[in-house]
Amino acid sequence: CASSLPARLSSSSYSRHLNPPFLVSSLARSPRWTERRRLAKWRSMGSTRLEKVVFALNGGRYEVAGADVHPGTTLLEFIRTRTPFTGTKLGCGEGGCGACVVLIATYNPTKDEVTEFSASSCLTLLYNINLCSVITTEGLGNTKDGFHSIQKRMSGFHASQCGFCTPGMCMSIFTSLANADKSKKPQPQKGFSKLTVSEAEKAFSGNMCRCTGYRPIVDACKSFASDVDLEDLGLNVFWKKGDKHADVSKLPDYTLGGGVCTFPDFLKSEIKSSLHHLNDDSDVTVSREGWYHPKSIEQYYDLLNSGLFSDCTVKVVVANTSSGVKGYKDQDLYNKYIDIGDIPELSAICKKDGGIEIGAATPISKTIEILEQEAGSKSSPNGSVVFRKLAEHMSKVATPFVRNTASIGGNIILAQKYPFPSDIVTILLGAASTVRLQVYSETLEVTLEEFLEQPPSDPSTLLLSIFIPHWASDSQKESKVIFETYRAAPRPLGNAVSYINSAMLGHVSQKSCGDLVLSNLHMAFGAYGTEHAIRATKVEQHLNGEVLTPSVVLDAVRLLRETIVPMEGTSHAEYRISVAVAFLFSFLSPFAKGIKGPGKTASIGYASSSDTDDPCNLPLSSRRDTVSSDDHKPVGEPIKKYAVELQASGEAVYVDDIPAPKNCLYGEFIYSTQPLAYVKNIKFKPSLASEKVLTVVSAKDIPSGGQNIGSSFMFGDEPLFGSPVAEYAGQALGVVIAETQRYANLAGKQVVVEYDTKDLKPPILTVEQAVQNNSYFEVPPGKYPKQVGDFSKGMAEADHKILSTEVKLASQYYFYMETQTALAIPDEDNTIVVYSSSQYPELAQSVIARCLGIPFSNVRVITRRVGGGFGGKAFRSYTVATAAALCAFKLRRPVRMYLNRSTDMIMIGGRHPIKAYYTVGFKSNGRITALHLDILINAGISPDASPLMPDTMMSGLKKYNWGALSFDIKVCKTNNTSKSVMRAPGDTQGSFIAEAIIEHVASVLKLDANTVRQKNFHTYDSLVQFYPESAGEASTYTLHSIFNRLLTTSSYLHRAESIKHFNNCNKWRKRGISCAPLIFKVAPRPAPGRVSVLNDGSIVVEVGGIEVGQGLWTKVQQMTVFALGQLWPDGSEYLLDRVRLLQADTLNLIQGGLTAGSTSSESSCAATLEACNMLVERLKPVMKKLKQQSGGAVSWDALIAQAITDNVNLSSSAYWVPGQESSTYLNYGAAISEVEIDVLTGAITLLRSDLVYDCGKSLNPAVDLGQIEGSFIQGIGFFINEEHETNADGLVVSDSTWVYKIPSVDTIPKQFNVEVLNTGYHKNRVLSSKG
Repeated sequence: CASSLPARLSSSSYSRHLNPPFLVSSLARSPRWTERRRLAKWRSMGSTRLEKVVFALNGGRYEVAGADVHPGTTLLEFIRTRTPFTGTKLGCGEGGCGACVVLIATYNPTKDEVTEFSASSCLTLLYNINLCSVITTEGLGNTKDGFHSIQKRMSGFHASQCGFCTPGMCMSIFTSLANADKSKKPQPQKGFSKLTVSEAEKAFSGNMCRCTGYRPIVDACKSFASDVDLEDLGLNVFWKKGDKHADVSKLPDYTLGGGVCTFPDFLKSEIKSSLHHLNDDSDVTVSREGWYHPKSIEQYYDLLNSGLFSDCTVKVVVANTSSGVKGYKDQDLYNKYIDIGDIPELSAICKKDGGIEIGAATPISKTIEILEQEAGSKSSPNGSVVFRKLAEHMSKVATPFVRNTASIGGNIILAQKYPFPSDIVTILLGAASTVRLQVYSETLEVTLEEFLEQPPSDPSTLLLSIFIPHWASDSQKESKVIFETYRAAPRPLGNAVSYINSAMLGHVSQKSCGDLVLSNLHMAFGAYGTEHAIRATKVEQHLNGEVLTPSVVLDAVRLLRETIVPMEGTSHAEYRISVAVAFLFSFLSPFAKGIKGPGKTASIGYASSSDTDDPCNLPLSSRRDTVSSDDHKPVGEPIKKYAVELQASGEAVYVDDIPAPKNCLYGEFIYSTQPLAYVKNIKFKPSLASEKVLTVVSAKDIPSGGQNIGSSFMFGDEPLFGSPVAEYAGQALGVVIAETQRYANLAGKQVVVEYDTKDLKPPILTVEQAVQNNSYFEVPPGKYPKQVGDFSKGMAEADHKILSTEVKLASQYYFYMETQTALAIPDEDNTIVVYSSSQYPELAQSVIARCLGIPFSNVRVITRRVGGGFGGKAFRSYTVATAAALCAFKLRRPVRMYLNRSTDMIMIGGRHPIKAYYTVGFKSNGRITALHLDILINAGISPDASPLMPDTMMSGLKKYNWGALSFDIKVCKTNNTSKSVMRAPGDTQGSFIAEAIIEHVASVLKLDANTVRQKNFHTYDSLVQFYPESAGEASTYTLHSIFNRLLTTSSYLHRAESIKHFNNCNKWRKRGISCAPLIFKVAPRPAPGRVSVLNDGSIVVEVGGIEVGQGLWTKVQQMTVFALGQLWPDGSEYLLDRVRLLQADTLNLIQGGLTAGSTSSESSCAATLEACNMLVERLKPVMKKLKQQSGGAVSWDALIAQAITDNVNLSSSAYWVPGQESSTYLNYGAAISEVEIDVLTGAITLLRSDLVYDCGKSLNPAVDLGQIEGSFIQGIGFFINEEHETNADGLVVSDSTWVYKIPSVDTIPKQFNVEVLNTGYHKNRVLSSKG
């Protein structure tokens, strides 16, 4: 037996909830004297008290007393609340987004070896990192010590927008580099890592980003790869496009190995000095707070029998990753924890003649490594097929930073106890694995299938190991082993649970007649809505020994359909059954007579493998074209984002990074689960978490003179709390207050609400019900779009008609990386300061003041930066800010609210679902003569901004000349969460409807869709007819040239022909290509700006626009330098580093307005330009005087010094208001995408996307390029990946990263080409730019 004892944390996570009658009683509490007696008894058995937890964090020593921290405290919670480091973020609390990724290093003193791995700090328990070293992004580099090359390259490749995800990205990349550099690969050229390009594309797999579209992050990571062609990398600040040589010397220097000490010497010394104690297996470590650490199986069972846990709640852990799994998360606090990670038998690796035995506590990543080694080992030639396939499949499970800690045994236990859709269990079941169990003194060995069939395991059953047989080929029968695994999931990689998974194994032999026969079949299926994975035994029996004819395969399919029966309520049930059949067909077809399947024809001797031309394995490539303008330097240059290094190093401060004030309390919403009901009573279950509740704040606590208001816009208000009636599922009913955010969150789960629906009408949940009940919001006449032409006349001219065809679009959740958050601090004289993550602080101030019944001047709302918004931090942010303010105002203590991801997803809303019917008339040549639309918009419970939707929808749809256009649009009031603005609200849905109509017309006429598109493009005259207030001058209408340019640069016609050939040659994979033009109406809003020059010449700028990742501050910085540089002939780019942008403060710069609609950067720059021009006029006389005195050039510092002496006002304010001629205008763009679909499974691969967008003269091409790419990928999420689902009561059930899948790096186009056009002079725009 080759025994492997992995590092302490890396032998990770299976977590089991201990149930009655064994170890759990969630109600009883033992008297202290009883506890003392039990502890005394336990000590007599042999135990060591854990007096402290010692670890290194960014090279510094941290020592935490054993009694000072609850054993349920995570590493993330400790870092964020007990240390000065803020780079490690909380994004989901599930290990599903990567915002909290850190590097953890362990040390083996015997081998003098350091092991590094990435981990989710939101799942890792603090007690589990004793004697470990932790590195966060601040430990890589920072302002004081200098930035790391990863941070610099992320900045220089424009790979950070809102910046909230960037620290986690940096840590995943660093860990990948560090581990690659430890490998035995050849030494790379100086400045590079041993990482390869293909590895770089997966280096941050599982890290989510909602802003960038991932492409620049890939480029930043690829820049370290030893085999990269630097000229293939995208736009960056290190070299300009067209430079002859993109040399590594121009990149920030990289030291092989990462250049960071990941394990400090002092900790190595402490480990060596305590080596005897660490190796002493006679004692069990016990902390004062209830952390038990048995070091043998005997000690574990002694613990169970000790009576210590008979009246408390206990959790058995290795590294706690199951706490992130939806449906199995912690619902309450635990009294005690038993850590079984250091029991040697659970980490042993034993190679046997028949296979390999892997300890249950072995991490999944370690398991993959072992299987890969065995697959290539000469000692197990027969196991290569099975082991290689298992390793490949396991690498698609979870994320690297979860696989590094989650144990294979924990995954199996979770699937055995609960209906957990485990890929690992299914593939191990297909491989005929067995498990070894310990039940007190008895050791059992059973098949995995038998174990899964047993009743849910209790603590008396300890999973020791998993045995995977080699499955050798049978030389006597001349048969060869075949093994295939399959999964269908929302994403190929990147932490996506399967809709269904499968593994099929057996032997194939050849009869004398040449026919192929299968035998010894093991066919496993799971995750399809079943209690656990199963064997398809009837299918196996049917196929064993049979020649695979079409009729035999058809009977097997029938038997499988009878076997795969999803449980009631399973989503996409028929799809799952269909894919199970597809998996079976894919497995059998290479061996069947007369069937041409998707796989390659198999020859005896080799397992059937996946197609080598799988498009998912294609490398990523891109072309990012921009044109920089020299007219107004530094405006127009692709300079890096303002303060981007601070984002990468984790030093950029977001609301939750602000240190908690003294006596700070924390809040979590109590929300309704019913759509329309009286709230009769709110109480808490008896539980540990309930004991942490300090108070509950609700509508009754609103001050006299205040209003129950939580949000507002021009069309009406929305209550803060549902009182006395909860009007929709997800509505706030109150706020539970506790001493920590974790306590508040868990207490919120203990709430029991008593409802009563007597005398209430049934809730209205659908647009159809709204129509039946005449439940609508009024759209003011001035906001309702104008119809065009005579519909009846247009229909009369038509040769063909399509009547009343339905189009439906669902909702989309914002999924900003930073959830809704606010910190409210009561101040003197009945005032309050609220730090809010908001796109509209000015209106937040208004709502808070009205709720508290105080003057607006008593409320100061401050927003520095926002960790992603997309419209969700506009009107939907007020509820959190107002609730925090109300709680702080009542309790006279600071209150912080940072919504957990589930609460945010349930309460906040999202994009408007719509249902539309179109009737269209058209000529035989494809020209459309008339279109009528009936559209129902589900607005939810309050108007919010929904009455604007008809206009924006029609604006997006009017991109084509419909001849005559009529419509009837109703904004439906329903008992659902309010839907609000989300990135291109209305335009997105309107544009989609337009394309659906075009494609339908083309299909009817059997014409190429592009022929129909171009036939219905606007002339300038029709553009004016459809957009009378926005069309602008004829020279600005660039859509025709953009579309034609795109067709040419993308080789559309050639590719379309190639696709026809591909589809003719491939039965099971099909490709398609489609184009879409874009017209987007932009409406700039008024904006304030203030520019002040301080005595030392440094410049402070304040604008109303909020930095949400869109680069607003960067453009304002550039505009400031350009405008002030007008005093010098060659400008003053050197002033860039002297410009500082200040946070928005509603009592400092008023009338800040709303940051949304792609206009705020333009408006803020316009206001800044005006303010700077005022300063320039004041400084011109001073400049003239100095020039006359010196006769030479005048420096900025000399100019400012003299201005101060002359008492010149060096602060100027402006309030920019767009003129009549520039109140609205049109932006143009177009895109072409090529996709491939697996006909059997429905899996989609985006092969290529080409985009062209007209930005006028871009203020910053790099910023605009990033916005274009990010919005495109967010659109991919809306139309392909993201499912925002509710239950029958309208309560959102897509409430976690487990079930809501935004695009990840493995789902973006394999080739992504984006061009930002410079279309010349636009006299009514800010320096000719367009939003």
